[in-house]
Amino acid sequence: MNMDIVLIAAIVLGVIGLLSALVLFIVARRFSVVEDGRVVAVEELLPGANCGACGYSGCHAFAAECVSRGGVDSLLCPGAGQEGMAKIAAIMGGGIQSVVPKVAVLRCAGECARRHKVAVYEGPRSCSVVNRAGAGELSCAFGCLGCGDCVAACAFGALSIDVSTGLPHIDAGKCTGCGMCSLVCPRNLIEIRPAGPRGRLVWVACSNPEKGAVARRGCEAACIGCGKCVKACPFGAVMLNGALARIDADKCRLCRKCVAQCPTGAILTAGFPEVSGENVVNPVKS
Repeated sequence: MNMDIVLIAAIVLGVIGLLSALVLFIVARRFSVVEDGRVVAVEELLPGANCGACGYSGCHAFAAECVSRGGVDSLLCPGAGQEGMAKIAAIMGGGIQSVVPKVAVLRCAGECARRHKVAVYEGPRSCSVVNRAGAGELSCAFGCLGCGDCVAACAFGALSIDVSTGLPHIDAGKCTGCGMCSLVCPRNLIEIRPAGPRGRLVWVACSNPEKGAVARRGCEAACIGCGKCVKACPFGAVMLNGALARIDADKCRLCRKCVAQCPTGAILTAGFPEVSGENVVNPVKS
């Protein structure tokens, strides 16, 4: 009797399973969506970082949008670069407008030797957490905290913490200008700028809005708002915003006259041949 019950139960369960499988099969066939093969082809050209810098949730969503539009007008994946976007445009059967390469720069030159330790922080090593807890361990309350949130956010391995300076080092050769590092910096110290011809850049590496004497007490490399850089620039690319200088990348002609006039070394350059006495980030060996 017991064996009959077990057998009947097994048969019933088997029938239910078969019916459920049949229903699922019919539903899957009825509502299946055939994906355009171009989506797969486009996605293969993307870096797969799913960083969201393109404005979409991930690489697959970006690829689907390209196919949906039938082109890449106003669409850009920083990680794919100019070459990758050109290949995507070719898949779509069209061309692509020239894309200006961009790169991240750190608006802080406050190396360990130029700022003083004024406090001891004990807690999670996160820039976001430290910033919420107070001014940080160093004397400038506007400078880089050096915990590496930007490093963790970079999907391309372009950032690392330089142990000798305590600051993030940005590898211009790997940086795609996606902006993820900029988004996670709690002090807005990372700026995405046009890479410039041959990767050459000039920028003010300071974000301290305080007036000269006060800013200099916090960091020896602070911009003191003296205006010498403004007067030195023949192209009107340098301006003072309160007590803080700023260089307009669109107007800058990379003459570096402002660099020579800065008394604190707050103006940095990148991509130029290495010159004795000049603070060049990622120098090109001459």
